[in-house]
Amino acid sequence: MKPSTVLIVDDSRVSRMLTRQHIQVRHADWVVEEAANGDEAIAKAKGLQPDLVLLDVNMPGMNGVDAAAALRVMLPHAHISLLTANVQAATRQRAQEIGVGFMEKPITAERIAQLIAPLEA
Repeated sequence: MKPSTVLIVDDSRVSRMLTRQHIQVRHADWVVEEAANGDEAIAKAKGLQPDLVLLDVNMPGMNGVDAAAALRVMLPHAHISLLTANVQAATRQRAQEIGVGFMEKPITAERIAQLIAPLEA
């Protein structure tokens, strides 16, 4: 299996570090990059071409939903999911409309395992 590339997008450095740790415990050979907001995520994704993008919703600048919509166009074959404490029905509906996944925080090993499972198949 070819190592996958993951982009973690969250304005919380602690959340990014925790997500990275959960991924690298399972797949130390995967490339894991980080971005602190939607604008940075889009800039990094252009060169990185990640297989998986995990985004927080509430971030300064471009929020996660808008970034996910832009990334969906840029990366049509990538797995993209919102990983957020924002559990409003409107956010879930928007995620469904743009064709990205949605998972509630807190970040746990089990939730990360569910998100990376499509790349392990």
